[in-house]
Amino acid sequence: MLQQVNGHSSGSDAHGGESLREDLQEFLGGEAPLHQLDDLTKVNPVTLETVLRCLQARYMADTLYTSAGCTLVALNPFKPIPQLYSPELMQEYHAAPQPQKLKPHIFTVGEQTYRNVKSLIEPVNQSIVVSGESGAGKTWTSRCLMKFYAVVAASPTSWENHKIAERIEQRILNSNPVMEAFGNACTLRNNNSSRFGKFIQLQLNRAQQMTGAAVQTYLLEKTRVACQASNERNFHIFYQICKGASADERLQWHLPEGAAFFWLPNPERTLEEDCFEVTREAMLHLGIDAPTQNNIFQALAGLLHLGNTRFADSGNEAQPCPLMDDAKCSVRTSASLLRLPEDPLLETLRIRTIRAGRQQQVFRKPCSRAECDTRRDCLAKLVYARLFDWLVSVINSSICADPDSWTTFIGLLDVYGFESFPTNSLEQLCINYASEKLQQHFVAHYLRAQQEEYTAEGLEWSTVSYQDNQTCLDLIEGSPVSICSLINEECRLNRPSSAAQLQTRIESALAGSPCLGHNKLSREPSFIVVHYAGSVRYHTAGLVEKNKDPIPPELTRLLQQSQDPLLKVLFPADPEEKSQEEPSGQSRAPVLTVVSKFKASLEQLLQVLHSTTPHYIRCIKPNGQGQAQMFHQEEVLSQLEACGLVETIHISAAGFPIRVSHRNFLKRYELLRRLRPGAAPSPHGPPPDEGRSEWSPHSEQATLQALLQDILHTLPALAQAPAETTPAPVHCGRTKVFMTDSTLELLERGRAQVLEQCARSIQGGWRRHWGRKQERQRRAAVLIQAAVRSWLTRKHIQRLHAAATVIKRAWQEWRIKMAFLASKELDGVEEQHSSQVTCSPSSLPLPQAQARLLGAVTRFWPLGLVLANAAVGARGFRRKLVVFACLPLPVGSPSSYTVQTAQEQAGVTSIRALPQGSIKFHCRKSPLRYADICPEPSPNSVTGFNQILLERHRLGHV
Repeated sequence: MLQQVNGHSSGSDAHGGESLREDLQEFLGGEAPLHQLDDLTKVNPVTLETVLRCLQARYMADTLYTSAGCTLVALNPFKPIPQLYSPELMQEYHAAPQPQKLKPHIFTVGEQTYRNVKSLIEPVNQSIVVSGESGAGKTWTSRCLMKFYAVVAASPTSWENHKIAERIEQRILNSNPVMEAFGNACTLRNNNSSRFGKFIQLQLNRAQQMTGAAVQTYLLEKTRVACQASNERNFHIFYQICKGASADERLQWHLPEGAAFFWLPNPERTLEEDCFEVTREAMLHLGIDAPTQNNIFQALAGLLHLGNTRFADSGNEAQPCPLMDDAKCSVRTSASLLRLPEDPLLETLRIRTIRAGRQQQVFRKPCSRAECDTRRDCLAKLVYARLFDWLVSVINSSICADPDSWTTFIGLLDVYGFESFPTNSLEQLCINYASEKLQQHFVAHYLRAQQEEYTAEGLEWSTVSYQDNQTCLDLIEGSPVSICSLINEECRLNRPSSAAQLQTRIESALAGSPCLGHNKLSREPSFIVVHYAGSVRYHTAGLVEKNKDPIPPELTRLLQQSQDPLLKVLFPADPEEKSQEEPSGQSRAPVLTVVSKFKASLEQLLQVLHSTTPHYIRCIKPNGQGQAQMFHQEEVLSQLEACGLVETIHISAAGFPIRVSHRNFLKRYELLRRLRPGAAPSPHGPPPDEGRSEWSPHSEQATLQALLQDILHTLPALAQAPAETTPAPVHCGRTKVFMTDSTLELLERGRAQVLEQCARSIQGGWRRHWGRKQERQRRAAVLIQAAVRSWLTRKHIQRLHAAATVIKRAWQEWRIKMAFLASKELDGVEEQHSSQVTCSPSSLPLPQAQARLLGAVTRFWPLGLVLANAAVGARGFRRKLVVFACLPLPVGSPSSYTVQTAQEQAGVTSIRALPQGSIKFHCRKSPLRYADICPEPSPNSVTGFNQILLERHRLGHV
């Protein structure tokens, strides 16, 4: 469609076509990437390709939930994502002012239903229909919704009410593992496939608090107990008791390690659902005590041993079929576990009782080997079906609230999806029949929502046509003749029915139905029904027998003789029931077939759904391998067709799939007014500020409508047809423009023409403008370059001159400063001393030790200079000797001289600070010019180490 819209078909224009296609997709998609589109209704145009691409992009980005109008599409990630279902996220959606503005999630649907109940707007009761094929995540979705309601719908005010609410919530949540253990099984498509449909009714009181719940089940696949397809398993509970039983329980139930059972295929596979302790704990919370649990598991073990009972062919028809050698022990063990007498059990399985005549005479006829196997399987299916129904009743009695304590409810419907297998029988016919009924309910609800939108936009509903599935429903359940009525009639006739005869009756009686197909190449008797999701071929072999679901009365009487407490409850000895099982020939009631019971329960369910506000969650399985980050478009497309989303898309396409707001429409297509002669483009925005006081929304709307009509009048010219003969596949609503694909094609074609004309004009003007601009830029560049070069040269010379001036001034200041410091250092008058100092007459001769010490100190006078001015060192006489040696003073009386050090006199005796602590001498020339030069060198003067100059004070002679 996009290629036709663009109008480019040649190879040279392929690139331009791709660009225009991307531009159109960007316009229709609102300039948002596909993985950011939270609602499939925002995908423009609404086609299978765009829907699949959007779902694939969101799935690869780990965005699992996408809205589709009134439906939520849920993709199975096939990997755990705990943060997606955390209690914190539940509270976030529950506390959000507008949950619909958050990302699509099952919590959005749950919160919407809960708020609808709180608003008390009719219809107050809500229902959520969760559908999808096996392995799509229906069970997980229902489980998460129950957890969500258990969290948000429990806010008691008192501690006592809080404990009651917690107990109710725990029981409601514990009902899931019990029902999954007894009603789910591992199939080719799913390890935890629900083999029954259920409707869970969550009951709320006037304060919108959960007070209880009720469970209603539909069409349990009880045939799985005795017959499993290849590579599939029986119900989970059988594997749980075989793998999770203790040693004592194994001994009690006769389940040794490694025991083989015909009704327990693939026991080596270990699944997450094979958790026996979880099931037992959940049953305990539901009020099923340990002895009752033991009776249940003992009965199930008896059914496993019953499945090992095998019969051999009898050579004489008057004699019952003998048991195989290895089956005798199995019969004995099964009878012991079921608390049944062994001989009556064998007799019931091998001999059929017939009552005939007015006297109701009893005839006993041995059964063939096939009939013995059928009666054995029927016994097992009867026990398991009664056990499952009893469990449901126990769960309801445990979690159901008093009718006076609740006022509203929220229903969760978890049903089968559309099924089509190589061999389809009565189970698939009932499942697909239910899918057709729910699809009709969904389409009616969706069309009602569409009608409300069209009415709000001022459009007529009669302009939209869609394909209803009422024809298929008439074929299945219609009156007076339908498939169901013919199958039921075959059951009521007291004659054997063949598969070929049933096929002939269906084809001849319903030949005028367009939904009935024929397969002449098939060797097996069958008929084809064209469902909304595809054609399915149903085999007529065994169809009537399955519909009858015959239960021989002798089997029921046998089970009533059991001494097991559980079987006594499941099969009570009721005289009324006995009289119904053995009616007289004159007052025989019509047989209640499987189809009749399923149809009645389905009608009851639809009545409940019609009385509620429905919400839909469509679970999709991205691939059949169960691997994460793998999206198979073919499989997803088939599931979209099966769950009705494709039909919804077709309904939208039959109406106006392209919906654009007025302003976006004007922004894109206003240039089409150029095609009309005398039409000048005018802005469609608001008027200037000076006229804002007189502006109103009505005048703005009127202006927009005028512009829209002006644009729409160009459609006949684009179609090259007169306006009288051109249809109007476009409607202008109050806020949106509704178009079909053909209208979009015309608009895009005209827009491409106008853009091409404008592009040519713009190119010519741009070339002229660009040439003139280039010439002006050349002349300007020459002037700018000359000016910049002269300016840079001047700035460079100015910087050099300024730098030279600074350097010269700094150098002069430094020379003056250094000269001043050098002169100040030499300000002190250096006295002339004689090279030989004579001793004073009053001086005392020094001892020999002191003389040697004085000589050593004289040789090491720099060290003495340091010691003289240090805080620690020599004291007393030795200290004075060090000073004398360092300063060559005249030799005289020691008492006539006094050396005053820095420690003995406050103040500074030199222009340099006295050394504090240790001194490090560096043999480095002083930076002062005159530091090492004495004007009048004298051998007696103190020179060297000019950094420390001591002022000598000559003291008076004492």
